[in-house]
Order: sequence, then C-alpha cells, then structure tokens
Amino acid sequence: MCFHSKQSKEAIEVENRFDAKIDNIAIFKPQENINGFDYPLSPIIIDESPKIITHYNWGLIPSWSKDDEIKKFTLNARIETVDEKPSFRNSVNKRCLVIANGFYEWQWLDSKGKNKNKFEIGIANDDLFAFAGLYSEWTDTITGEIKKTYTIVTTEANPLMAEIHNIKKRMPIILKQEDEIKWLENQPIQEFAFPYEVNLVAKNLNQNSLF
Repeated sequence: MCFHSKQSKEAIEVENRFDAKIDNIAIFKPQENINGFDYPLSPIIIDESPKIITHYNWGLIPSWSKDDEIKKFTLNARIETVDEKPSFRNSVNKRCLVIANGFYEWQWLDSKGKNKNKFEIGIANDDLFAFAGLYSEWTDTITGEIKKTYTIVTTEANPLMAEIHNIKKRMPIILKQEDEIKWLENQPIQEFAFPYEVNLVAKNLNQNSLF
C-alpha cells in the first residue's frame, strides 16, 4: 500500500524533471511527509494536460458518490481489480502521474505490529519519480463545489518491498521514466502490474541504514 509519501523538491526541479509548468505556484509546497489520511493537495499531471502540473486531493471520489466519505477507502487502487471495482472502473482511463521523490512504509517486527521499523523508499539519488495514478472529478451536491481527486495504483510487492511491507505485501507502482507517457496515453493497465518494476532504494530510518 502507500499512504505516506514525500515530495521535497523545489518547483524548478519538478518542472525540469517533468518538462511541465506548475499552474498555481502559490499552492505548490515541498513536503517531507505527506499523509494520505489528511487528503492533501498534491502535484500531479493528468492525461489531458501533460505539460501542466496541477494539484488534486489524494483520496479518489468517484463522480457518482453521494458524499466524500468514500475517500477513506480510495487512497490506493489495486491494479488486479481496478477495472472491476465501482470506485475505480470509471477512472481506469483517466490516468495521472503523481509526483514524488519517496514514500514511507513500516516493517512489522512482531505479529501485532507493536514494534516496527520505518523505511523511506525511493529511487537512486533521491530523484523525482511518478506513481501511477487515476483521477476523478466529483461535484458536491450540497455546495456545488467540484472536487478533483486521485488515487495511487498498487501492485504485488517485489522481493524488496515484500520484506519491508511484510504483512500485506503490496507496493505502489512507480513508473519507469520512459513509460510515463505510455501510462498517460492509456496503454493497457495490466502491462504495469508486477513484475513491472523499477530499482528501488530503501533506508531504515530507525537504524539510519540502507536496506
């Protein structure tokens, strides 16, 4: 799964990496810790505007939803069932890149998770990357507000992540840079399921050591 991420790079670096411009620099904010359960605004690129970096809220609200309570359960979407689940099937071809340079996961050291090691995971050199994401627009029937939201797509854990995320054994899909445009162009979604993967680097923050 992926409920905690980071995007700590400055605007110019993000724009250069993704060859795109931030549409509202006033709300762009580097963050070391992004908690999905705060449903924060995060920088993403949607398929309709690949040269624009915009901000959507984490926690997808499908267009048919009566209220926004569903966002508690839609921070992630399992790639194996994404086209079957009512929450996501209308967004399968609404693709986005979720911009980040790391995410956090906890390794359980006992059966109840009372003792854990916190890991920061990313790619080499703390470089920027993109999670595979889906997005949606939902209109609040009471206020008329249009909420723009997204989810991060997850897959089966690779060997490294299976050792870290040792209970549910899932991981977010981190796109290869050369495949980011393929994701936005709606290439078949199952092509991005495990064993599709990039080389990851993990740091044990409890011991300040690489894993």
